[in-house]
Amino acid sequence: MGEKNKRRRRFGDRYDGYRVKNLDPVFTVIPHIMRTRLDSQIFFEEQIDISGLRKFIVENRKDIPGLSMYHFFVAALVRTVAQRPRVNRFVSGRKIFARNYIRVSLTVKKSMHEDGEEGNLTPDFEPTDTLQDVTEKFNAALAEVRAEEEATASGNDTDAIVKLLNYLPGFLIKFVVWAIRSLDSVGLMPKIINKVSPFHSSVFVTNVGSIGLNPVYHHLYEFGTTSMFMAIGKKEIVNTLNRDGTLEHKHVINMRFVLDERICDGYYFASAIKLFKHYVKNPELLLAPPDYIGEDA
Repeated sequence: MGEKNKRRRRFGDRYDGYRVKNLDPVFTVIPHIMRTRLDSQIFFEEQIDISGLRKFIVENRKDIPGLSMYHFFVAALVRTVAQRPRVNRFVSGRKIFARNYIRVSLTVKKSMHEDGEEGNLTPDFEPTDTLQDVTEKFNAALAEVRAEEEATASGNDTDAIVKLLNYLPGFLIKFVVWAIRSLDSVGLMPKIINKVSPFHSSVFVTNVGSIGLNPVYHHLYEFGTTSMFMAIGKKEIVNTLNRDGTLEHKHVINMRFVLDERICDGYYFASAIKLFKHYVKNPELLLAPPDYIGEDA
């Protein structure tokens, strides 16, 4: 979020999140019982009907150049996080924090060549962003990465840091990563690393459907603070039987989610996914700013 939307820091807060103190006692204890994200993962799959969304994308490409279904899903995620802010929490140092920004990590191709490398984009979004805002920010970040790739063959800042570490001997890499993780656990990791790290985002998204694959259940990373992973699968046509006995063909996409169950209860997660699907069924709602923005108590 922008600076104007940030609350005053209190004792126990981090620069990237506010300490959540008014928790149910169960959620205060859970991070001590399930101490890692790998120990706290829950997995589920949703089949999304995109029959109406496909038509909406085509109709709005004139007003929103370059609009794709990938952009729409990112915009729906941003709106969902803005209105269901508890899914934007994270656990660090066995404490629960409310993240004070919305960031989506995206796996993309750095170049249009078939053998081009993959890279990560980490654009920040505002809770008031519309579909057009998200599309423009996404495309701007992608264009910047591809321009840097063509000009310097070094990629973006994330790639530069990784390549710099690659020059170090193994024992130094181990020490540097240990130091970063230790600092991150107490909220003292350098801000520049947080800014470029795809592992410190609200949600990590991978679109394996773009290469014709079904979605995967991707594990959460132990490094960083990302509490949610979403994988988008390929488009499919399914046959459904209506109540009147007629057969209907529907265009669908399967999505798989992996979540850290320590940050909020299952009912709240379910309401967030229900809201996400609501925007898929009513895509025109993302053309305007949201009617309200949720705030994590």
